[in-house]
Amino acid sequence: MLQGILPALVTPFDENNQVDYETLVNIIEYQLKAGVKGFVPLGSTGEYYALTNQERRQILKVVKETVGDRGILIAGANGSCTREVLEQVQQTVDLGYTNLLIAPPYYALPSQEELIAHYNVILDAFPQINIVLYNYPVRTNVEVGYEVLDAFKDHPRVIGIKESSGNLLRAIEIGGKYKDNYQLSCGSDDQALDFFLWGATSWICGPANCFPNKVVEIIDKYNVGDIKGAQDVMRQLFPVMAIMESGKFVQKVKYGCELAGFKVGNARMPLLPLTEKEKAEFKCAFDAIDK
Repeated sequence: MLQGILPALVTPFDENNQVDYETLVNIIEYQLKAGVKGFVPLGSTGEYYALTNQERRQILKVVKETVGDRGILIAGANGSCTREVLEQVQQTVDLGYTNLLIAPPYYALPSQEELIAHYNVILDAFPQINIVLYNYPVRTNVEVGYEVLDAFKDHPRVIGIKESSGNLLRAIEIGGKYKDNYQLSCGSDDQALDFFLWGATSWICGPANCFPNKVVEIIDKYNVGDIKGAQDVMRQLFPVMAIMESGKFVQKVKYGCELAGFKVGNARMPLLPLTEKEKAEFKCAFDAIDK
């Protein structure tokens, strides 16, 4: 079951631009203490595209050993073609993961028919895995369209969709038309409460890296019927999340981690550090949150 807050984990780097596994463990423990229900390593917030295969394997190992049975794990396994994705899935499965978050291959721009074939090849090759579809067209330039959703709506191992299109109307339609077929997970942070109102059960959440208590508070209040309370928390968070969504998302999440007390380093190139002006704007919104 995809439920509650599932942080899209950042990948911390040290001063030598190497993965800082100790800080990764500390961030995981910080989030577990706040009440998150699981983790999504090697997503776009985790800069999976900028990591070596050895780094990916070690991150998956550290996350699994740290979390144990304390939360659900959904690993990103993505690439630019089916062959590369199959390789990523294999190493993820070898490390004991069974739930995978898989977006359309980027750059190749597959049609809907080709995307269906892509997912079928993965499902056939790995009968032990469950897939969460990942719709993030701003990153892949390909949408997980309704043809794909129709094709897999009765497949027992295509269990959900992370919807990151920013199109709330699409989320509403998925939450209605496909409510018996897919678990809907919010991937648009500034629309999270709206997603829950329209049927989402989880939030794969980048901001949970830097203020997990507040995002957990939103869903906790929602789950007990305190919609106004959830709205009040969302209003507090909206300015900082809107700044995150306006651009340089990974850099801003990492700066948020720094403000929360974790030295996670800069994003790897081609992403560049925030300017002092951008930091000041973000810090102003971050400091306004009632911790």
